[in-house]
Amino acid sequence: MVRPAGGPVQVRAVGERVGLDAPVRGKQEPLRTKMTKLADRGWLHKGPDGCFTARWKLRG
Repeated sequence: MVRPAGGPVQVRAVGERVGLDAPVRGKQEPLRTKMTKLADRGWLHKGPDGCFTARWKLRG
């Protein structure tokens, strides 16, 4: 979901896309943790503003 966005995305936007209740912060925290782990593993890049971008682009 981050790659097709074409730019930085907030956790809230990803949560809305997967059907999480966006205004409820507690619902977003598990997703934020998962996205941060993906950034730690090199799959995503976490910017200083907390937005995430895809680390690599697909070839095609």
